[in-house]
Amino acid sequence: MSCNEWRETELGLIPADWDVKVIGEIGKVVGGGTPNTKESKYWDGNVSWITPKDLSGFYERYIYKGERSITKEGLENSSAKLMPKGTVLFSSRAPIGYVAIAGKELATNQGYKNIICNDEIAYNIFVYYLMKYKKNEIEQIANGSTFKEVSGKVLSEFKIILPPLHEQKAIAKILSDIDEKIEINNRINKVLEEIAQTIFKHYFVDFEFPNENGEPYKSSGGEMVESELGPIPKGWEVRRLGEILETSLGGTPKREKKEYWENGTIPWCNSAKANDFRIIEPTEYITEKGLKESSTKLLPRRTIVIAITGATLGKISLLEIDSCTNQSLVGILENKLYKAEFIYPLMKMQIKQLINLQTGGAQQHINKDNINKLKIILPQKELLEKYYDITEKIFKQISIRTFEVNNLSQLRDTLLPKLMSGEIRVPQNNKRKEYKNV
Repeated sequence: MSCNEWRETELGLIPADWDVKVIGEIGKVVGGGTPNTKESKYWDGNVSWITPKDLSGFYERYIYKGERSITKEGLENSSAKLMPKGTVLFSSRAPIGYVAIAGKELATNQGYKNIICNDEIAYNIFVYYLMKYKKNEIEQIANGSTFKEVSGKVLSEFKIILPPLHEQKAIAKILSDIDEKIEINNRINKVLEEIAQTIFKHYFVDFEFPNENGEPYKSSGGEMVESELGPIPKGWEVRRLGEILETSLGGTPKREKKEYWENGTIPWCNSAKANDFRIIEPTEYITEKGLKESSTKLLPRRTIVIAITGATLGKISLLEIDSCTNQSLVGILENKLYKAEFIYPLMKMQIKQLINLQTGGAQQHINKDNINKLKIILPQKELLEKYYDITEKIFKQISIRTFEVNNLSQLRDTLLPKLMSGEIRVPQNNKRKEYKNV
């Protein structure tokens, strides 16, 4: 049958050799559960247990463990079930549409409807991408007054179009190859960030920067003097952050004024962007008028942004673009002496202490004044320059890979609907290649 032939179905035109199925025909839909939280013997065992929260900010395909685990006894005394490796996990509430593949046997809570694929009909990695593609449609059929939820029955009856198995595997390989490159870049970036953070700690916390003989300063007998923050190397000083760095609180142009938002060209970020490893795309765009007539400010690239309230409190990111922010973000601008390579790891180390000091268990928030008053230890200029010689290269590599990840993600997201609808067909010479559900 030609790849160019189409036929009319209840879901519209589809390739002639594809079928219309319901999810229940390609696999078994299985829910999850939560053991009694008052029974300690049900928790902290050897069974990985996944909640929708575990997939918030999770960008890989395979998940192996969550924040919590349960025991075999907890599994047996709850509605949680052990999902086999390769099961497609789909969050069915709070929120709907997180998708991952079980990298090993694990359990989920009741916030999931999991698909154990029939590997004679459906390739699990294809189904993973299919569920990502269909997320918005599935969300539309959710029910519930307090919060929307997709039941197992509804999901089982959800109609999809399904290519032949060999084509499912070929489609999945194209998308997986892109995702694998994305995941490799993300892992490299994580390692690079850990290296930069380790160097910062070695230099400016442990005071083991190289002395004039190339030996670790403190452990080689380097002279230390007392300060209000404890012993520091001679010649260093303690200052408040606001005395040496400019900080900026953002704002939000009025939503009811369309002229502040429509056809905007100026990047604007809300506090959710602080979850991003690096900020390379804004949440929205505002207009020149919106910028001028609101309290938001245009911050330069390489500004460090900190979320000061709400669910993202304490999250820190780095702008890779010029952007405005909302009032839940404080920006710390670099200068010629104190660059992003110094400020970013500094704030990563200080933020938990800052939050604990300011919130005191009450309403969780900090403000720009708290950040300005933060006391920090400042090294001498010559040492900072040596530190930058190392860390600027690291930060540049992180930036390059972050933009590459973004470009690859856009390519994948462009291909996804075209491959899933049959608009783009995979060459048939891929037909004989063997793949297994993993």
